Formats: sequence, C-alpha cells, structure tokens
Amino acid sequence: MKTRPTRHSSRITHHASRITHHASRFTFYVSRPTHPDSSIPGPDTIQRREYPNGMVVLVKENFSSPVVVIDGALRFGRVDVPREQAGLASFMADVLMRGTQRRTFQQIYEEIESIGAAVSVSAGLNISGFGAKSLAESLPTIVDILADVLQHPTFPEAEVEKQRGEILTDLQERANDTRRMAGLTFRELLYPEAHPYSISGTGYADTIKALTRGDLERFYRERAGAQGMIATIVGAVKAEDAFRLWEDAFGDWRGASGNARAPLPEAPRVSDARRKSVGIPGKTQSDLVLGFVGPPRIAPDYYPAALCNTILGVFGLYGRLGAKVRVKGGMAYYAYSSLEGGLGPGAWSVIAGVNPANVDRAVDLIRGEIGRMRDTKVPASELADNKAFITGSLPLRLETNDGVADQITNMELYGLGLDYLQNYTDMVNAITAQQVQAAAQNYLDPDAYALAVAGPPNL
Repeated sequence: MKTRPTRHSSRITHHASRITHHASRFTFYVSRPTHPDSSIPGPDTIQRREYPNGMVVLVKENFSSPVVVIDGALRFGRVDVPREQAGLASFMADVLMRGTQRRTFQQIYEEIESIGAAVSVSAGLNISGFGAKSLAESLPTIVDILADVLQHPTFPEAEVEKQRGEILTDLQERANDTRRMAGLTFRELLYPEAHPYSISGTGYADTIKALTRGDLERFYRERAGAQGMIATIVGAVKAEDAFRLWEDAFGDWRGASGNARAPLPEAPRVSDARRKSVGIPGKTQSDLVLGFVGPPRIAPDYYPAALCNTILGVFGLYGRLGAKVRVKGGMAYYAYSSLEGGLGPGAWSVIAGVNPANVDRAVDLIRGEIGRMRDTKVPASELADNKAFITGSLPLRLETNDGVADQITNMELYGLGLDYLQNYTDMVNAITAQQVQAAAQNYLDPDAYALAVAGPPNL
C-alpha cells in the first residue's frame, strides 16, 4: 500500500515535480477556463467537511470497483526534530502500528491480513501520512484500526527495540549505497547545517541509538493530533456512510499538546561551486547529485519551474539530460532531474549514475544543459511536446482510487480548490517559453551549485 510519507518529493510524471503535489493556486498565471472538464473529479463529485477538532474529511464515491482507499496527512514531520534527535519522527511513526491499548502488534497485522487489507503510517519531511486499502465491506474495520494506532499507541519496549534494530540495519545499508550517500551528502552541502532539510530523516547511527521509548512517546504526545489532519476516502461507499464512520472514530480526538511548529529557517541560494566526494570501498560505479535550492510550492514561478524541470530531465527518456549526457555523450547509465517543491524551498537536482572515470565529463555536460536552459528559450515544438506529455499523464493518475485519493488530498493540503483537476490542462498550457526561461535563470546556475559524488575511493 502506498502512503504519502512526505509530500515533499513531487512529480509531474516520473522524476519530475508533481504539479498536483505541493501546489499553490495557479492564479499567478492563468484564469479559470470557462468550461472545465466535468468528467474529472471536481466540486460536483467531491464532498468535503470540516470538524471542530480541526480535521477535514473529503469523500469521492466510485462504485465501479468494490475497493475503498483512505489517504491522509498529519501535521508533524522530520522538520520538527532537532539534529541531535535525527530520525525521531520516522522512528516514532514506524512504531505506531506495533501495539495499542486494544491490540498487540500481532493482533494488528493478523486482523489486517484476515481481510486482505493494507494499513500504514509513515513520517515525512514536512508532514506525515497514513493510508489504507480494503474491500468496501471491510471499511469499518480499517477505520477502526487506523483510529486505534493513531490515537492509542503504547510504544511497547520490545517493539521499539526491534524497530531500532531495523533502522540501524538500514543505516548500514545506506553507508554502502552510492546513490543514497550521494543524496545525503548533497543535502548537507546544499542547506545550512541548522536547516532541517540538511538533516537525515532516517537519522544517524548515534542518534538512533540514543533515542528512548520515552522520546518516541513524548514526540507523539506533542506533535500528533487531529488539528490540520486531512482524510480522503475514495471508493465504493456512500459519502454519508464514510463521513459517519470517520466522525465516530476521530471526531473526539485532539492530541498534539506541544507548541506550534516553528517557521522554517531561510535557505540561501548557493553562491559558489561546492563539491564533496564520499568513497565507498568495493564499488565500481559513482552516483552524483548536482543541484540548487528550488522554489517552494507557494512561489509564483513554481509551475514554470516544474515545466522547465520536465524539459531538462524528464520528458521521453529523461529529457535533454538523457539525450545529451546518457545517449550522445555516453557518460551516464542514467541522468534525470527532480524538482521537490513543498512547504519549504525543496531541492532542484540532477541525479546521474556514471563510470567513475567519467564523473567530471558528465558534470560538464550537465552544466552545459543547465546553461542552455538559462540562455535560450525553449522552441515552440519542444514546449508543446512537453505540455502534452504532462497533461496527458493526468488521466492515467486518475485511473485508480489510489490515484484519485492522492490528488484530492493534495488539493486540500495546498489549498488548490476542488476544481483544480478540471482546470489542470489549461493551467499547464498557459505557461510560456519566457516563463520557463525566467524560472531557469532564477534558480539554475552552471557556476554555482552543490555537487555530491559517491563511489570508489580515491577517484
């Protein structure tokens, strides 16, 4: 079951910024179309209710299949954790489903498996996610399980230690993974040391070892609660029945006794070329991440930046980067770009896997393509092809209840309005080549960037 652990890693399509993730209203660029596509979920088919405890519930009926999907967000995340406790949010979220006041760890999973369902909770960067999927007849059961694990966890000591062992094993694996180490090092280079975005969400061996059961429970009591919670229910259930189930299970929940989240600190743009290499014995490939501080989702130029990202390193087989660096240059096994967006200034990065002997040449080619995005407007035909690629992916993302629930949660989270999907195509098509170039000039600089490389030592 896919849940939304972060809502900071968005995409238009594969490896791109999701125009429906982290999205602000698009009125910076376009006016509303006169005749929105009524076949796409919108105000006439999505029902929404707010509750006194601060939660919002949205329901979209779909009786074409017997399945129901729940997708939701909670207002705590890795940004709420100080560096000395790195990994606390993820650790806590992982333990939520390992025992409650009514169910043991074994009982939770046996109950879920007995009805062929899936339930999960995970912590992300700015927010955390929960999700579930089952047959419609089992919806009361999975709502009850979600209510139990979110409101009544007990953090059993034995389960805390089991999870600690799993995290430490994962950190050992990370230390030997060139792609993960390049990504970790890149964020440490890109953001100031005090910025939450520079800190590993998974944590570090020393911080994970130091965390106690009391730390997990205290973080839960201070941060997890109904205020700001979003729950989206999509599938074969009447809206009134879905609302009633959720109200009965969560209507009295408060939680979150701690202080309000502090504002994110500033993340200044990189003003020089900074590079760091990580040597990993026994490796034969290098992975590199080169990039910049990008726009948050509230930025007026986020959408042009998202389209720029698609052109640079997504469209076709990884856009211009794939054509220049991988195919023509033969310098990389893969090369693509990613724009995070999010509640804060997410990274705009290029990721590539290369022969260690080709790292410097691959970096030169990447910088050349970045310079071309800044210096030359995108030709009309290329712009049109990329827009068609982006807008054409929307129906695919709405083919399943999972996809529809994902989009509706985003619409609520970022204040898009319930007609957002119906206006999506006009929004994308309104972006001009001038706006794309301006976004590149605003955020991308071939001479000022952070570059992390992980691969064989001494290369």
